Amino acid sequence: MALTQVIPALPVTSVASAIACWTQRLGFSVAHQDGGFAVLIRDEAVVHLWQSDDDGWRVRPSDDLATSPVVSGAETFLAGTASCRIRCTSSSDLDAIHAELSASDVLHPTDTGAPAETPYGAREVNALDEDGNCITFFFWEDR
Repeated sequence: MALTQVIPALPVTSVASAIACWTQRLGFSVAHQDGGFAVLIRDEAVVHLWQSDDDGWRVRPSDDLATSPVVSGAETFLAGTASCRIRCTSSSDLDAIHAELSASDVLHPTDTGAPAETPYGAREVNALDEDGNCITFFFWEDR
């Protein structure tokens, strides 16, 4: 048995609005859209977006919320709580992604103006979609 690919599924408040962000600002294309679900691609990277738009938790009694605020699994407060990592093929590709995302104004507020060097040997660029989901583009030379 061999595992070959992981496809993250990120919660968003509006799939239509998220598609605009992911296509116009993050450079992805829509491979499929069906109501509250979308498949986006860029080169070999694939990301799924699912609509987290249940506001019912806002009107439930507070004692119900204390027990479990998640009932449907699509509560609006879930949007923006996810992250994913997308591997770049080279260090120069990561530099190009950084420049592109900088121009699109989606870099994480902690960005220092260049890809970050990590203690574990990767270089990373962090971006946020409009809901606050973190998308980390990275390159790991020896992996």
